[in-house]
Amino acid sequence: MKKMLLSIFTTFVAVFLAACGGNSDSGASNSLERIKQDGVVRIGVFGDKPPFGYVDEKGVNQGYDIVLAKRIAKELLGDENKVQFVLVEAVNRVEFLKSNKVDIILANFTQTPERAEQVDFCLPYMKVALGVAVPQDSNISSIEDLKDKTLLLNKGTTADAYFTKEYPDIKTLKYDQNTETFAALIDQRGDALSHDNTLLFAWVKEHPEFKMAIKELGNKDVIAPAVKKGDKELKEFIDNLITKLGEEQFFHKAYDETLKSHFGDDVKADDVVIEGGKI
Repeated sequence: MKKMLLSIFTTFVAVFLAACGGNSDSGASNSLERIKQDGVVRIGVFGDKPPFGYVDEKGVNQGYDIVLAKRIAKELLGDENKVQFVLVEAVNRVEFLKSNKVDIILANFTQTPERAEQVDFCLPYMKVALGVAVPQDSNISSIEDLKDKTLLLNKGTTADAYFTKEYPDIKTLKYDQNTETFAALIDQRGDALSHDNTLLFAWVKEHPEFKMAIKELGNKDVIAPAVKKGDKELKEFIDNLITKLGEEQFFHKAYDETLKSHFGDDVKADDVVIEGGKI
């Protein structure tokens, strides 16, 4: 009888300890040491948002966010190639952090109060507002002109949240992927498209049959890396790195390398870049 009770007790303790251990990854644990032990950092990026994050014709990740991602890997693990790029969509960026599918999100992530309730943002590295793009022959030039039109949006973006809250009467058509949303504008499934104005400036330069109808809309926001809620050590590491990078004008150099040729004269580096996290 004693042996049976001892066996039951031992089994109970083992199950209890396993349950406690299994929950450690689901909480807001320190991922910094795990990343170092694994020898790879998983960073969520876009695969279809040039020039910020995209996959080129050779299958290689490119863009402004990618340059930062590689530097994080180099500072953290000693090798810029020790990064696993995980492709995300705007709508699943928060969920990928919550479910431990990534360690960091660098997918052109605009900091908002609503998102800050679910993830921890690090120091910002870019400025952004919203804009609206239309065909060259369009007469749309203001929000009022959208009232009887169809506006194309990317699900989960700042533009999606803005128009849903501020202009619920405007008819919208929403897509999961950036490529789908822009294809819809090209195919005339909508009259206008709203997204980050920095992205739109680059896109209309590559597609001269379109123009910026509204160059700046809504709040002037910032874009920042994000980590899982409560991951203080990883956030502190990234904050310290961004501060350090400001001393070498890292983001201006990254702008020249990845963004400048896409913007032309419409955008200057200081319109976009934040150095050292200082707005």
